[in-house]
Amino acid sequence: MCGRFALYSDLAAIAAKAGVLELKEETSPRYNVPPGTWVDVICRVQENEAPSFGEMWWGYKPRWAKEKASQPINARAETVATSAYFKSAFQKHRCLIPADGWYEWDKSVSPKQPHFLCREDREPLFFGGIYTQRVDGTLGCAIITEPARGAAKHVHDRMPLILDNASLEPWLDPDLTDREAVRNVVHHIDATLITHWPVSTKVNRPSGAGDDSLINPL
Repeated sequence: MCGRFALYSDLAAIAAKAGVLELKEETSPRYNVPPGTWVDVICRVQENEAPSFGEMWWGYKPRWAKEKASQPINARAETVATSAYFKSAFQKHRCLIPADGWYEWDKSVSPKQPHFLCREDREPLFFGGIYTQRVDGTLGCAIITEPARGAAKHVHDRMPLILDNASLEPWLDPDLTDREAVRNVVHHIDATLITHWPVSTKVNRPSGAGDDSLINPL
């Protein structure tokens, strides 16, 4: 799964990779981004519009959902295109959630040991996501996850769907709605690019967003 991530790279560099033309105001680095908070997201609403930054609530609950319906933070890649809860968003409302890395907890040891996972070259990541309009009119998103690959398998059995650079534009294409068409042009990054290391259990607490020591190896 993906239940915590970090975003501290310069937004201009992220924008250049994702084709964002209009920069948003630079925000403070966040080394511990928890669910149930506002996160920076990139999306493109119309075909003739460039991708743009926006803020979305990390928690997906469509406005048509019943009051007691779940508000997941993740959607499984295996079912996101067919699930009644997610399929409309997968067709029409895909987005990118930029990050520098994410945290997973190794449950094979006690107590559980958090790890920070990122690219070996420390380049920013782009998580594939979906979004929906919530009952209050704001937008909420979920990060798509897939079975863990490469070094990530040593920590957890799931990981975020991380798109390669060539896949960013088609992922945001609002006219690309067919599941198989998306699969044909969208690809995840090479698993060999992923690395990880154990970090302090301070990350267990959803606080200290500005504490860069959270990603330091033990």
